[in-house]
Amino acid sequence: MGEMRLRQVCLVAPHLEPVVGDIAAIMGLEVCYRDPGVAKYGLENALLPVDSTLLEVVAPTQDGTAAGRFLDKSRGFGGYMAIFSCDDPDELGRHAQQIGVRIANVIEHAPYRGVQLHPRDCRAAFIEFNHTEGSDNIFGVYPPAGPDWPRSIRTDTTLALLGVELQSPDPEDLARHWSRIIGVDVSRGEHDAPQIVLPNAYLRFMPGGNEALTGLTFNVRDVAQVIDAARTRGCPCGGENFLLSGVTFHIAG
Repeated sequence: MGEMRLRQVCLVAPHLEPVVGDIAAIMGLEVCYRDPGVAKYGLENALLPVDSTLLEVVAPTQDGTAAGRFLDKSRGFGGYMAIFSCDDPDELGRHAQQIGVRIANVIEHAPYRGVQLHPRDCRAAFIEFNHTEGSDNIFGVYPPAGPDWPRSIRTDTTLALLGVELQSPDPEDLARHWSRIIGVDVSRGEHDAPQIVLPNAYLRFMPGGNEALTGLTFNVRDVAQVIDAARTRGCPCGGENFLLSGVTFHIAG
């Protein structure tokens, strides 16, 4: 894959349910895979494809996990990781180290390789770069999502994951920091907010009391239907937004 793309967004919750069930019911999505490999990190997970992008939820199954520490810090919920596909994750990892961002973990799962950066150095969320050898098709092989993940793509309700929102007391500074890590320039988005635009999604940086991944924007067929479904599932709703797992789901038609 010759360009950097948003490949996956990971949310963290104390338990997979009811979060996964709520996402599936409200957004009309289907779980494609539960990765047994995350058990070695003391986690369980579920992945749901949104077109070619994966939405993942992880939950700790034991004490002392990185996800558990994140939950403690974030008071229980939130956006955990932004994952990007690229040509050479090792090169980007070396670049990150040169600017003072530590590598936290390297994942080898041939033909897949992932380099995860330390969340404290990234600020707001984990960043991971990965590459799947020989998988130049965005609907091709992607081991973290299982062997047949495209079969679970559902488009009756949700069409795409358009953007990720990160907040900071100094959003301009956080945007510049992520721009240096990712290697994509900062531009201006809605309301002149700083953003990083990728071929399939944007990262938008907004003011907030702490640094966190706080929002996702989706393109759907019927905004009112999705908001009604969120209200039915007990999610706090306001306008064209609802709150789930500590993350605001922004719904756009």
